[in-house]
Amino acid sequence: MNPVTQLAPLITGLPPSFTWGVATASYQIEGAVAEDGRTPSIWDTFSRTPGAVHNGDTGDVACDHYHRMPQDVALIKSLGMDSYRFSVAWPRVQPGGRGPVNPAGLAFYDRLVDELLANGIDPWVTLYHWDLPQELEDAGGWPNRDTAYRFADYAAIVFDKLKDRVGTFTTLNEPWCSAWLGYNVGVHAPGRRDFDASLAATHHLLLGHGLALKAMPSDSHKFGITLNMGTADPLSSSDLDHEAARRADGMGLRLYLDPLRHGTYPADVVADLAARGSALPVQDGDLEIISQPFDVLGVNFYFGQDFAGTDDSGNVVDAAGQPVVRAVFPDTPRTAMGWPITPERFTSLLTRLARDYPGLPMVITENGAAFDDVADKTGFVADDDRTAYLSSHIAAVAAARDQGADIRGYFAWSLLDNFEWAEGYAKRFGIVRVDYETQQRIPKQSALWLRDSISALRAASA
Repeated sequence: MNPVTQLAPLITGLPPSFTWGVATASYQIEGAVAEDGRTPSIWDTFSRTPGAVHNGDTGDVACDHYHRMPQDVALIKSLGMDSYRFSVAWPRVQPGGRGPVNPAGLAFYDRLVDELLANGIDPWVTLYHWDLPQELEDAGGWPNRDTAYRFADYAAIVFDKLKDRVGTFTTLNEPWCSAWLGYNVGVHAPGRRDFDASLAATHHLLLGHGLALKAMPSDSHKFGITLNMGTADPLSSSDLDHEAARRADGMGLRLYLDPLRHGTYPADVVADLAARGSALPVQDGDLEIISQPFDVLGVNFYFGQDFAGTDDSGNVVDAAGQPVVRAVFPDTPRTAMGWPITPERFTSLLTRLARDYPGLPMVITENGAAFDDVADKTGFVADDDRTAYLSSHIAAVAAARDQGADIRGYFAWSLLDNFEWAEGYAKRFGIVRVDYETQQRIPKQSALWLRDSISALRAASA
């Protein structure tokens, strides 16, 4: 690969010790869903539900990473990355979500870790990125308390196999998405629409995180959790809009970070839930388990939002009689997902996290954008828009560090175009283009810009 013309500013303001990486998730890239003992996950089931996923797409083949793993590791090395964040597929390692280990499934991640280390790349393991074994969902899923204990058992299996070569383990990726989108809104697997079930899932995901930490005792490893977070700003100065923003911030951010860091659910959110006749299923000792110390907070950021306390018709309560909390996207350029591009709010989020939850190092575990890529006749994508997005958001990270936020690394989402959940293959987040017919990987301009910018930053620090 030749150097790319610098169409975005070079990266500045980040130290030589800063970690650079790329990230993926098992169901989005691996394929091989019925090979070597893997059993169905909730995403295998959901993607076969008529109308659930764009175009009826599934992850059956995806990027065929299961068979092309050495090639993909070589690609990561060619981009000059320090680290690779990947997730382990629970139903590949422990079919059914309980019981004996599947040696063939676990062996894949054993080979992956060895391949990464042989290429000078640090493996960063995420234990759960949404592919719950379908048998556990059939038994109640995350709203069932037992799932938290089954997750801890699974975490111990993976940890025991890889702990001699992997330094960092993340328990969960984006529990808000698992609980809210999966069990309340129903647009992600398993596709349920039950508010109280989503609350139970929230608590049991956090309990599973704490139980997993207890199941992986070590003073020589780093452990963390990854949360997706944005900003919740009032649309106007009105009391109604401020109240809507408070509610959104409570359900989207503080509901997770307060028990993790402070050992308690936020009182205002608990009161809001009680007013609608709902409650988190907390048992004695749960919050002590959830609030165990951990080493790194993974931050996934894509955009910030404004919130209004009235709907489009001016109503202050919805059809169910609940206060209106209406999300409004800022008036900014958008990605192909329709998401606003708000790098300044990224800085705001990171400095707020440093202020309200001090003493916890952060790593940006996902940040990136989908755009309507146009490939030339060679398959190359000159993605000026994605390059500019990455540049502005990395600059936002540097700005937050300048203001005192302890941020130690950045993983671009994503290494590859892949199965984009309910969007199927219609949206492309990758810095590397995947031709799904041939499985050819072609680095985009954004990948080359990132490679060259990191190289220049290191050279300037030498």
